[in-house]
Amino acid sequence: MAYNYMTQAGYDKLIAEINELESVHRPEISRQIAEARDKGDLSENAEYDAAKEAQGLLEGKIAQLKAQVANARIIDESKISTDSIQILSKVTIRNTKTGAELTYTLVSDTEANLKEKKISVNTPIAKGLMGRKVGDVVEVQTPGGLLNFEILNISI
Repeated sequence: MAYNYMTQAGYDKLIAEINELESVHRPEISRQIAEARDKGDLSENAEYDAAKEAQGLLEGKIAQLKAQVANARIIDESKISTDSIQILSKVTIRNTKTGAELTYTLVSDTEANLKEKKISVNTPIAKGLMGRKVGDVVEVQTPGGLLNFEILNISI
């Protein structure tokens, strides 16, 4: 069984999403099913079929989120070293070809969000950076081609 490493904030966000799905969306879908059932013949009731399908999708989503929570391991950010790159490291890198500087935080798959500059530790760039130190030049094979980065800074 694979663990799902995450921050306390990421864990709290998952719990809040599960609670919302169970306490808001689940009763709403149950109400829709009841309304559709009251309209008569279920064999030709498109509203009933749609509501039952929505219920199945919702229950699948809830089960998926609960599995993520069950396998969650909370990372204590105070114990993370900045000597080398690891999960939750905030890394500033420079593309050696273009000179462009980028800063990313390496997070679990569930917390990845490019708009917030958080990339999954399972992306090609993050995999290439893991374990490296400031000053290292890293060659990373991405779907877009080969990239070279110099590691400028590591922080939390």
